[in-house]
Amino acid sequence: MQVKPRDLSSGLAGGLRPVYLVTGDETLLVEECCELVLSAARREGFAERTVLHVEPGFKWHDLLQEGASLSLFAERKVLDLRVPANRFDRQASEALREYLEDVSPDNLLLVRTGRLHSRQRSSAWYKAIDAAGAVVPVWPVDHRELPAWLARRAQAAGLDMTRDAVAWLAGRVEGNLLAAAQEIDKLKMAGLDAPIDAGSVEAAVTDAAHYDAFELIDAVFAGDARRVRRVLATLREEGIALFALLGAFTSQLRGIGSGQWMPPQRKRLVPGFLRRCGSPERVLAQVALVDQQGKGELRGDAWISFERLLVRLCGVRLPPLEREARYLRH
Repeated sequence: MQVKPRDLSSGLAGGLRPVYLVTGDETLLVEECCELVLSAARREGFAERTVLHVEPGFKWHDLLQEGASLSLFAERKVLDLRVPANRFDRQASEALREYLEDVSPDNLLLVRTGRLHSRQRSSAWYKAIDAAGAVVPVWPVDHRELPAWLARRAQAAGLDMTRDAVAWLAGRVEGNLLAAAQEIDKLKMAGLDAPIDAGSVEAAVTDAAHYDAFELIDAVFAGDARRVRRVLATLREEGIALFALLGAFTSQLRGIGSGQWMPPQRKRLVPGFLRRCGSPERVLAQVALVDQQGKGELRGDAWISFERLLVRLCGVRLPPLEREARYLRH
């Protein structure tokens, strides 16, 4: 059974399932979902917990042994299994399915892992967990969802924040949910007068914005030129290598139409991106020119050219780089 993170609390209140799989790359949200499961388990008398880390040397038979062994104090126990997403091999599949064939009512299995690819989500072990328990897929909170997420979190913390205050905070912590949660906690401890306005938040909050290459790609696919400029400037200030960004962007371009897995929220943006830029092959040719600039094979500032390319792909009218290529050659 699939359960959205926001529905997990109500689902747990209706009774515990024998196994929960929490999967995603957003560490804060994964940890919070797991803590909800553990808290519900403690309320139901699961007083003991065994943590199993799947790392070099781990034997999947250990999971079966733990599931079959009685607690020293005859108490119900949680098996907290922590698995890197790339470690679900044949032995893992066999062990998980064997465990689920005869689950003791005195055990609860909590499996936490990173984001799973579509191939893994169609595997036998995944389907076995989905049939016997609950799968909680945790997706990142993108910049459009972040203000609402912050508002809900502030409300849960007992804070009354104005819309402008939430928007200001979202701009400062975008891409860093852990920092966002910490700033909400700091605002709660600050004891500010309600409603908390943007000026009060600005005085209390540090700039914790953090991006990665995929935040930049999402902004390009969405056609948000202003966001592209901001994300690219921040990545450059943080010392991210230009070639790392070019590589990630090239990989996504080549993945369009090839069947390569892509997050649903990014996949929905692809048709609009293609309407603006035409074929991915044409964009790849321009990326290659930026790459040549970065390697010193063409004159000019590769960072400026990369920004111009990305902004033009957002729909801003700028001449393509290939028109200038012959003037940039040594």
